[in-house]
Order: sequence, then structure tokens, then C-alpha cells
Amino acid sequence: MIKHILFSMIMRKMVFLFSLLFCFLAAVNAQIYDPVNFKTVLTPVSDTEAEIIFTAAIEPGWHVYSTDLDDGPVSATFHIEKTDGVEPVGKLTPRGKEVKKFDEIFRMDVRYFETKGEFVQKVKFTGPEYAIAGYLEYGACSDETCLPPTHVPFQFSGRASKAALPATEAETAEVKDGGGEAVADDAVWTSDLWSPVTDELQTFGQMASQRDRSWLYVFLAGFAGGLLALFTPCVWPVIPMTVSFFLKRTKDKAKGIRDAVTYGVSIIVIYVALGVVITLAFGPNALNALSTNAVFNVLFFLMLVVFAASFFGAFDITLPSGWSTSVDSKAGQTRGLISIFLMAFTLALVSFSCTGPIIGFVLVEVATTGNLVGPVICMFSFALALALPFTLFALFPSWLKSMPKSGGWMNVIKVTLGFLELAFALKFLSIADLAYGWGILDRETFLALWIVIFGLLGAYLLGKIKFPHDDDGTKVSVPRFFMALASLAFAVYMVPGLWGAPLKAVSAFAPHMNTQDFNLYTKEVHARFDDYDAGMEYARKNGKPVMLDFTGNGCANCRKMELAVWTDPRVSEIINNDYVLITLYVDNKQSLPEQIRVTENGKERVLRTLGDKWSYLQRIKFGANAQPFYVLVDNGGKPLNKSYAYDENVDRYVDFLQTGLKKYRR
Repeated sequence: MIKHILFSMIMRKMVFLFSLLFCFLAAVNAQIYDPVNFKTVLTPVSDTEAEIIFTAAIEPGWHVYSTDLDDGPVSATFHIEKTDGVEPVGKLTPRGKEVKKFDEIFRMDVRYFETKGEFVQKVKFTGPEYAIAGYLEYGACSDETCLPPTHVPFQFSGRASKAALPATEAETAEVKDGGGEAVADDAVWTSDLWSPVTDELQTFGQMASQRDRSWLYVFLAGFAGGLLALFTPCVWPVIPMTVSFFLKRTKDKAKGIRDAVTYGVSIIVIYVALGVVITLAFGPNALNALSTNAVFNVLFFLMLVVFAASFFGAFDITLPSGWSTSVDSKAGQTRGLISIFLMAFTLALVSFSCTGPIIGFVLVEVATTGNLVGPVICMFSFALALALPFTLFALFPSWLKSMPKSGGWMNVIKVTLGFLELAFALKFLSIADLAYGWGILDRETFLALWIVIFGLLGAYLLGKIKFPHDDDGTKVSVPRFFMALASLAFAVYMVPGLWGAPLKAVSAFAPHMNTQDFNLYTKEVHARFDDYDAGMEYARKNGKPVMLDFTGNGCANCRKMELAVWTDPRVSEIINNDYVLITLYVDNKQSLPEQIRVTENGKERVLRTLGDKWSYLQRIKFGANAQPFYVLVDNGGKPLNKSYAYDENVDRYVDFLQTGLKKYRR
């Protein structure tokens, strides 16, 4: 009876945690919001001092956070980029009616403005003439979503005197965030082809796409990693010993169950803390930026190769032995909950040689999704899978008798994971190769390596290859035989890809089709242009509408769409015959002939690569920044239908194309 009550309590707590988690990670629409309008003015308050006043007009349903909110939402802060003859006095001060309340998400008291708010920075003149430039940074949220940190630039200059300084038109700047006008040397950027069409695009309705499920992918990736870690030689043998220890060290069975549950919760706390540290150390924006960075992708590649070698038995990746010894001795000297927590910490340290490579792999995968709290969710789900057996076997000790005994099968799992990590390592090398155009790893080379890797995995599972930790006399079990069969079948499945077969099952990992040197497959869709202006000029001369494909070399969903949707005869016929397809890679690292300076959202930016240029086009013209992103326009740059994102439903995609075509013909 007691264990059923405890089990019920645990399940209720887990449901509550999952509910909070899912609510917090609910996806938002892929659009650019513009809820705040700032007006900035410099006003004198004495002969030697003035105030820079930022006045915000805030749309209903939104709020702008106040100053000095530590470890929570983005606070309003004042930043100086250039100053001469004037200096700030004191700190940025909020003025007006602030709302103060406890925020359930941030778990803290927050202060913010609704409808209207002011921020004031006092300055002092130190010379006869003054010049000051900088920006106000603020954060804004609604009940459903938040904006990234936004900048309100300001620039004032003039002559200071003992008389009161008049507020002139030159000293007043009004900035509306979320818009932006390109200022560049290239004259074509001032043409209608680059003019924003976000309002026209919104008249067609919301983007045709499925809900973003990246958070679910992160959770499942971590949970799968935790399950795999369970069956490694460092963790599996510890389960019965630990559970038996908790059940036998006290005559009170309920207390033994409670200790085992506490042990499982401690494991979750330890690994979630690791996720929090990683998130705080790098931040979501930095993690997302790694997705196409050559240096980090090559480092990821090398790291996974090292992990694979460790699983093959070349060496063990272990933490200093003194750590686990010290923690274990402290666990023996203490009692109660602290003792149990230290025991869980000892498990984390001792099992690192097996769990470390798995944690590293899933965290690398999570890093490239750019999920807001990806590492935290990943570590939570990883630890949840790792902790469940300790809790369940304590609740149902009879299950311990049916546990498979430790043996050589655990090393088979380790080596299999080594092959998988080696295969996924090539994905990160491929991303860097594509983004920078090195030409090292084209599609045939990638597939050939994968065919060899999974072929060798099949041979290993059949006992034809041995590694240092394998038993010489181990027979091939039935499950192992079927795993070998699946691996060899997968290797054979990829063979036609060497001649251009689309291979939809690996489309998210393999380089795209245009890197294929020898291709007998003729049904794929290839872009006629990879330059926006050249493609639009061709469409104008030939009287055709345009399909813009904003994509990325590291975009897995883009590859899925190209091989799962574009290869459908109905789709490929419309794109090839009725549209001019222009594919623009927003992560193309090829340098522009000359760097271009633009002003976006009141802030000057420098576009250095082709990817910067096409990403800027997507933001400034269409108000979006996620890929894949498909938009249909006429040859004057005006939209013909709502935009389309990742959705592998072919019928919906055909309707998307046909609707735009009908609008163009009318």
C-alpha cells in the first residue's frame, strides 16, 4: 500500500513538472513583432546638466521591463558608444507607473511598464561643445512570447552654455523598433526589389507551417541518451547493488523506498545543474551561432571521433580519481539526505567514462538547435532516464530478479555507440565543409564513409571484428543478429545514393544533392539562381513568378523538404516549369567583394558574407529569420501567397504553389 501511494505521489509530481516544461517551451509563430515605439529627446534641467529621456509607447498585451532586474528578464540599460564634452551622471532611472508582480517563469519579482513608460539618464556637460551617441537596450514580453534584447539608438550634439539649452529638432530622434532602412553603397538595395513587404505578406494570413517541436526533439534526444547510458558497463551493474543497499540498510521498507527515490531525484538535480551551467556559460544565442561556425564544427567532429575511440576501447575518458574518492568518503561520513546526494554524485563521477561521451554527443546535437534552454532540458531528460530504474526497482524489488545479468553484451552496446558517434561526427565536418565551400566532403564521399561505417558495425555485431574489451568466445545472440541485419541493410540502402538516389531516410544528415558529382537521378529540383537580384531580373525578362528559398547548409529540415517534398512529381513540375527558383543560403561564408554597411532597427550593421546579405534580405523584406522559409513573389518582389516553413505534407505544398500561381496570373 505504501509503495503504491509513493508511486502515485511521484507520478503526480512528474506530470506537474512535464506540464510546466511543455508550457514554457511552447513554440511561437515565426514572425517579427513590433510592439514598442520609442521617442528619444535631450532636455536641459540646469545650466550644466540635461536629461536624455526615452519615452515608450507600448501596444496592448505587451510590457517593457524596468531597470536592475538581476538574473531574470532583460533589464533596461543605458550604453554609451561615443562621448565628448558630456558624461553620464548616476544610473538609468525608470519614471512613470511601474507594475510590480511575481513572475512564475522567472521565479522572482519583476517590474515593468504597460501602455507607456519612461527611462531617464542624467548627463553633465564638461566642455563648451558636446557630442554623445549610444543606445538604450530593453526587453519586452507578452503573455505568449518575448522579444530578444532590442536597441534604441540615440545621437545628440551641440554647444553647451550657461544658458538653458533649447531642445531643437536636431536633438530629437524617434525610432520605431522592428523596422529598418538599408543604407548601402549598392544602389539596387534602394529599389522596390528590396523594399519591405511584411504588411502585404500578413494580409495572406499566418505562415503555413507546423508548430516548432525543437523542444520535444531536445527532450527525446536526452531521454534516449539516458536510456543508452543505463546499459553501459559503468551503470547497469550498479543498479541492483544500490537498490539492495537502500532496502537492506533499514528495517523500515518505506524509508528504504524513500531513500531510493531521493537518490533518483539527486541524479536529476546533478545533471540539470550541469545543463544550467552550460546555458549560463554560453547562452542560447552563442549555442545557436555554433551551428555553422567552421572552428566549432571541426572541434565537434574531433570530439566525437575521440569519444568513438574511447568506446572502441582505445582509452577511457575519466575524471580525476581523487574526485570520486573524496566524494565517496564524505558520503560515508555523513547521514541523511546529504549522504544520499553524495552517493548520487559519486555515481556521476565514476560512470563518466561511459556517460561522458553520450552526454557530449547529445549536448552537441542540442547546441546546434539553438533551443532557449536546450542544455537544461536535455540534461533533465537524460537524468530522468538514468534515475528511473533506481526508483522503480526500489518500488518493485521483485523486478530485480528479472534484470539481465552483467556481461559482454554491455560492451557490445558501447562499441555500437562508438560506431554511431563516428557516423554523426561526419555530419559536423560536413556542415563546416558546406558553409565554407572547402569541397572536402561531397555527397558521394559522405555516403561512402557511412556505408563503410554501418557495414563494419554489421560485421562487428556478427562477431567478425573484435575490439580490446570483447570476449573471444561470445556467441551471436538473436537480438545481436537482428541489429547486425538492420545495420547491413541500412548500408545497402545507401548504396544507390552514390549514383544520385535521394535517400530520404538520411536527407537530414547527408550533404545536399548539388554536391553530387555523378548523378543519374533526374527528378530532384535545382535552383536556377543563387543570387536574388540576378534571379529577379531573369524572372522580369521572362514574365514568370519567383519562388524564394531561404535555406542553410546546416539546416536539416531544409534537406528533408528538398528530398521528401520537392521530389514529388506534382511539386517538381510546378517549380521547374512555372516558377523561377532562387535559393539563398543564409549561412554562406563566402566573403562579399566589399563589406556593406546597413542600418537595421536604428543600429548600424556590417554585412561581410553572402550569408549575411541574404539573411538581411529575409529579415528586412519579409520580417522572418528562420529556415526553411519559402515565399512566392511576382517579378517585382510583391508576395503572392502566405509564406511556408517546414511541413512535409505534399498536398499542402502543392496548394501553396498553385495559389501563388493563380494570383500571379490574375
